[in-house]
Amino acid sequence: MIAVKWLPRPAPYPQVWQAMQRYTEDRGPDTPDEIWLVEHEPVYTLGQAGKPEHILNSGAIPVVRSNRGGQVTYHGPGQVVAYCLVDLRRAGLYVKEYVALLEDTVIGLLRDLGLDGACRKPGAPGVYVPVGAPSDTAELAKIAALGIKVRNGCAYHGIALNVDMDLTPFLGINPCGYEGLRTTDLAEQGVRTTVQQAGEALARRLVDDLTPAPKH
Repeated sequence: MIAVKWLPRPAPYPQVWQAMQRYTEDRGPDTPDEIWLVEHEPVYTLGQAGKPEHILNSGAIPVVRSNRGGQVTYHGPGQVVAYCLVDLRRAGLYVKEYVALLEDTVIGLLRDLGLDGACRKPGAPGVYVPVGAPSDTAELAKIAALGIKVRNGCAYHGIALNVDMDLTPFLGINPCGYEGLRTTDLAEQGVRTTVQQAGEALARRLVDDLTPAPKH
């Protein structure tokens, strides 16, 4: 059984990151998996191999060097982050399979919300939606960012879904290391929901997708 819990909001990033590390370091073979839902205070996070030059203008927003995968992203109010603390060995998942599962979960949620064009982008983990006039060459905008860390076969960090937020801070970085990459959120795409509702819907899907089917 995967436990889902909301953390107090808005939460400072460093404290949540440290709590995830402690949980992962302390867990044993029987420790249950958990999903932590949170809305962060404004922060830029650089991944383990993140390049500082992808931060163009941080302004008053703090920058934290994290140990997750990926480059740079922004967390802030109006975005729900689902931190998935999952024993990959117990789940029988390789890292690439796990990343694909997280992306598929978000794509499925977005399609439930009416965004049928939600997709992956080769070489750029996360989830994207087409923006502008519908065509084969429509620009893709990032709506969910993904970054994980695996320690002793157990994963933490997770996925951030933009719900209804001020997107301006994304202009201060090359999101995920891509110059000019556009970002969007559910509100801009015409989906009216709250961070609470979006987080709970995402968690339900994650629990379903991470729970092995019963053996017959």
